[in-house]
Amino acid sequence: MSYIPRLKTKYTEEVIPALQQKFGYKNVMQIPQVVKVCLNQGVGAAVNDKKLVDAAVDEMSRISGQRAQATFSRKAISNFKLRENMPIGAKVTLRKDRMYDFMEKLISISLPRVRDFQGLDVKGFDGRGNFTMGITEQIIFPEIDIDKVNRITGMDITVVTNAKTDEECLELLKQLGFPFKSK
Repeated sequence: MSYIPRLKTKYTEEVIPALQQKFGYKNVMQIPQVVKVCLNQGVGAAVNDKKLVDAAVDEMSRISGQRAQATFSRKAISNFKLRENMPIGAKVTLRKDRMYDFMEKLISISLPRVRDFQGLDVKGFDGRGNFTMGITEQIIFPEIDIDKVNRITGMDITVVTNAKTDEECLELLKQLGFPFKSK
C-alpha cells in the first residue's frame, strides 16, 4: 500500500463535495484544486556574504523536503552593489504529495507557532485564484534548529490553484483548513 497524504484524502472526501454543493459545478473537472506551492526567500545581505545563500538553500531544503535552488540576479544595480548573475535568494516549487505534506505541516504546526497570530489576511489573493502570504521568521518550522540559525529571514509562500476567481480559491483553502481572519 502506498502513502497518501492526509490533506489529499481530506480534499477528495470532504472538500470536493462541499465545493460542488456551494458552487454547483456540473463537472468534476470544474472543481478547483491546488496545483503547486512555491516557496521563495530573498537574501538581500547575500551581496556581501555568499555563504548566506548557501544557508538559505539548506534551510529551504529542510523545510520543504525537496532540494532548493539558488536564484540569481538578472541585471546589475550599482546602488545595491549588485552584479549580474550574483546569487541573491532561494526557491522551491512543491507539487503532488510533497505539496500536500507541506500544506499540512504549515496549517497544523507552523502557523500556530507564529507569535500573536490572528489568522491569514484575505488580501493575499491576486485576482486569478492564487494566494500569497509572507512569513517573517523561518524558525516557525520544526525542521529549523534555532541554535544553528545565523540570521532570521522571512519567506513568501504562494499557493497556486486552478480556481477561476478569488472567491473559489478562498473557499477551497478554507475547506482545506487554512486559518483566515474573520471579517
